[in-house]
This record gives sequence, C-alpha cells and structure tokens, in this order.
Amino acid sequence: MAQKHQHDDGQVVTEAVPKQKLKRPTLYKVLLHNDNYTTREFVVAVLKEIFHKSETDAVQIMMHVHFNGIGVAGVYTYDVADTKLKTVEAAARDNGFPLRLSMEPEEG
Repeated sequence: MAQKHQHDDGQVVTEAVPKQKLKRPTLYKVLLHNDNYTTREFVVAVLKEIFHKSETDAVQIMMHVHFNGIGVAGVYTYDVADTKLKTVEAAARDNGFPLRLSMEPEEG
C-alpha cells in the first residue's frame, strides 16, 4: 500500500508503507487428567457436548486419557480454551466428579 503526499510545488510523491505482519495468536491445548472417580460416560459426554467431538473421537480421547493419565481435548485460543476448561470443571462439580483440566501453550 502506498501513501501519497502533495508538495507545495504541486507534485505528488508516493512512498511505500511497510506491510504490518499480524502475529497469529498463541494456541492452547486443553488437557484432561485421569482420575479414579469420573465416569467414562461423563468424559465422553463432555467431549461431545463442550468440545464438539464425534462419538468415535470422544471415546478415543477418553481411552487415551484413561490409559495415559492425560490427553488433549482440543486446541484453542486462550479465551476459548479457558472458557471450555471452566465450563467442564463446573459441570463436573455439579455432577459430583473431581475431573481436572489444565491448559498449556501449544508448541510451535
């Protein structure tokens, strides 16, 4: 993009304006932590309803968390990740489950 300036003598001079590069927002992984009390059904329901996962993906993520202790529910901008984390923790509390989530910046 160029800016035009008019000199006193009537000539128009065009000078280049450097393009401003926009930095992509940092993305955050929302992590589910395994516990011995939250039911598999509840975790699958949360993954489907709050993280919009298919039944198949929700079951796969739940099984990964069950066997590995932690798993990624989704990757989002900070505000979205934080909202989902708080929504799930509130739903877990309301249903008597100690389900814990955390979030961390995505690498790269």
